[in-house]
Amino acid sequence: MNSIKKDSIVEIEKEILDAMKNCNVEKLNELLHEELLFNIPNGQTITKAIDLETYNSGNMLISEISSSEQEINLIGDTAIVSVVIEMKGAYFDYSFDGKYKILRVWKLLNNQLKVIAGSSIGI
Repeated sequence: MNSIKKDSIVEIEKEILDAMKNCNVEKLNELLHEELLFNIPNGQTITKAIDLETYNSGNMLISEISSSEQEINLIGDTAIVSVVIEMKGAYFDYSFDGKYKILRVWKLLNNQLKVIAGSSIGI
């Protein structure tokens, strides 16, 4: 079993935020697992396909994004990240500007880290 290091998770968390801000669907496709389940603030559970389509269609536009209060727990080839994200942008016709508590689960598969699950709530 391979193990991962916190430094790797800190870096890949920066990559996913950058991909989100820049609507980089190719990078998001690389970082998200095919079987991803993610709960968004309205309570809906989305999949990788839904998430990628939201960015690809331009229905998710992020003008500002930053993170703080990051906590990382490593369990073998899995990392659990809890982080506060501040974002401004638009989701479909809804403008947002707020703080969100994100929980993301990364798993090392074939020497590549992938998000397998997560959730987001407004705080």
